[in-house]
Amino acid sequence: MCRDNAFQPRSDPYARYARQIILPGVGREGQEKIRASHVLVAGIGGRGSLSSLYLCRAGVGQLTVVDSGQVQVPDLNRQLLYCEKDVGENKVFIAVRRLSEINSETSVHPVMQEITEDTFPELLRSVDVVVDGTDNYGTRLLMNRICWRNKVPLIYGGVFGLKGSAMTILPGRTPCLECLMTVKDENASPIPAIGPVVGQIATLQALEALKLILHLGKLLAGELLTFDGSTMTLTRVMIKKRESCSVCSG
Repeated sequence: MCRDNAFQPRSDPYARYARQIILPGVGREGQEKIRASHVLVAGIGGRGSLSSLYLCRAGVGQLTVVDSGQVQVPDLNRQLLYCEKDVGENKVFIAVRRLSEINSETSVHPVMQEITEDTFPELLRSVDVVVDGTDNYGTRLLMNRICWRNKVPLIYGGVFGLKGSAMTILPGRTPCLECLMTVKDENASPIPAIGPVVGQIATLQALEALKLILHLGKLLAGELLTFDGSTMTLTRVMIKKRESCSVCSG
């Protein structure tokens, strides 16, 4: 990773972001919105690694990374924040070090704990959006329920083999993850995953987070975007609220 001790900040605070500032609808005002934002990345593995890298490079002001795990050898094919020498080390502390080397203007907060009913609500204070980097239905549905209750947007992402999907949940405005995931059985363990498919979904999640912060473009709100790597096909599917949903109906 970066070892840039000689880097000197330029007098122009926007120089680092010059290529994104020239995008229509961004500008310096938009960059200030990004700088003022606080994103929580829940799970700093395959998708969380890459989405956090893009959010950090984009200039998100505060980035909270949550994970209770250590780097394992099978992680190295897709979890881009980690190297061979990191095996056995705690993911969140490596993530903070690497992300801080990439952009010292982003304040990265490590939280080494499991996401539970008791711990997660406290983490949402001052958070603008949560990016899902977890890998099991139980944790995702728990986050969905707590984000909905606290009116914090949640950007879901999932991968299985050569396929992946993403969706943005806006509490009070869209269907929630419970409407999509009617079956709560866990995925097969271990989940089959190849780096480029994981990266595809992580990139979409990071882009959705930035669009939400900037109020830019059309979000995947109420729509599931699926990616099939075997056919290189992207498909959008409208998701409707389930009348029996315990989270968002009624």
